Amino acid sequence: MSYLQTVLLFGALGLLSVVSANARAADVVKYVRFEVGGKVAYGMVEGDRVRELSGDLFGEWAKTDTTHARADVRLLVPSAPSKVLALAGNYKSHLGATAPHAHPEVFFKVPSALLPIGDDIVIPKTTDNVHYEAEVVIVVGKRAKNVPVDAALDYVLGVTCGNDVSARDWQKGDVQWWRAKGSDTFGPCGPVIASGVDYDDLLLELRLNGEVKQSQRTSLLVHGVAEIVSWISQHVTLEPGDLIYTGTPGKTTAIKAGDVVEVELEGVGVLRNGVVKGR
Repeated sequence: MSYLQTVLLFGALGLLSVVSANARAADVVKYVRFEVGGKVAYGMVEGDRVRELSGDLFGEWAKTDTTHARADVRLLVPSAPSKVLALAGNYKSHLGATAPHAHPEVFFKVPSALLPIGDDIVIPKTTDNVHYEAEVVIVVGKRAKNVPVDAALDYVLGVTCGNDVSARDWQKGDVQWWRAKGSDTFGPCGPVIASGVDYDDLLLELRLNGEVKQSQRTSLLVHGVAEIVSWISQHVTLEPGDLIYTGTPGKTTAIKAGDVVEVELEGVGVLRNGVVKGR
């Protein structure tokens, strides 16, 4: 192959790469659940506007002619789930010397713990050892029961950002994790559901007051999205809108009143929450 042919070949490959990246970006759809004028609705993000949808995002729906400026709507937790599940120890970097779990280790959070973007995480007055945990959150798209791994992604609408806030003293001292993981405001989630991204290769990052504290790609999950959905569906029926926190990477530290916590997921967005102390 001549030098000129080589240059043309690599130029073409580069162009194809750009076209492919643009095509992938065009395939990504972002959905939101929002409130405006006292009305709660689902919408589709279109640039700096939100197009209102009629019907049920997890059933039959259609685009409407109504749009809102993103600045004029209040974003809510992206779905109203019947249940919230979460994984323990799903990154080797979080497990440390502990051997990876043979199957997804799942526990329950409660829907009342969920918190939308912009609202404050409240540290209960009886603890000062509350940690952040950046996580990818799976949004279930349709009813799933006994789903095989190779079909599991068909039951996923998309992913969003999550923060599995955890009171470490209660987590270690209590028999169950009900309050350590499920206290009010301990489940920040949002801002959008991104559909069409590569769930198994996204950069997940957490910043505390602007400083990066966690950074890992989802390719390093011990158990990936399809395996998680399949495993849970063998035991618990997943319903449309259910949320699954997939585990946190690396190490975590305590948060305090006045802090700002940001979870960013590639292709999805940034979930930002302040921190206050409970009274």
